[in-house]
Amino acid sequence: MLEHQSVWRAIDRLAARYNLSPSGLARQAGLDPTTFNKSKRITKEGKQRWPSTESLAKVLNATGASLAEFISLVEDQEHPVSFRRLPKLRFAMAAQPGYFDAEGRPLRSHWEEAAFPDVPDPHAYALEITGDGLLPVYRNGDLVVISPSAEVKSGDRILLRSLQGELLIAELLERSSDRLRIKSLSRENVVRELPRSQAQWVSRIAWSGH
Repeated sequence: MLEHQSVWRAIDRLAARYNLSPSGLARQAGLDPTTFNKSKRITKEGKQRWPSTESLAKVLNATGASLAEFISLVEDQEHPVSFRRLPKLRFAMAAQPGYFDAEGRPLRSHWEEAAFPDVPDPHAYALEITGDGLLPVYRNGDLVVISPSAEVKSGDRILLRSLQGELLIAELLERSSDRLRIKSLSRENVVRELPRSQAQWVSRIAWSGH
């Protein structure tokens, strides 16, 4: 059962996670600094009050926190899901030069940042899917977290960059000593093979969500 106290406590913990007081969090979100004060959590009649959905939306937008992050704070106050800020970029921009080093790790100075579920890879980053080319697996606006340091094996969804600069999200069907066999994630499920020598790097997709 969702309780008023749990939601307000989650707001307090979200503020603390971003090194803010509740009033500082409200101010950063463009709200009246008293929006999250203790006195605002109870009506004049003594009834418990819910924070507005508009104020919550502004807080998430201002901090870059995801809805999943906030929900984790509501559902489990003692053991919330671990989050960290990752480099984030729109997939449509990722194929352009200057965003990755030769090993497929992000050059952070060119990226935005946002909070995502933690991945045990210091080089992990997030891409925002753009367009409908990866339907039905990924929709426009979906987020995928890439782990360049993770081991890649058959059956994994991957991000591949070719020596020609092509950037592909696909399923790895087979990986031999000299060739890669991959399948597109679009409705056509196109299967193709390419020499491993033509792949600059291949990284595993570690997490996806909305």
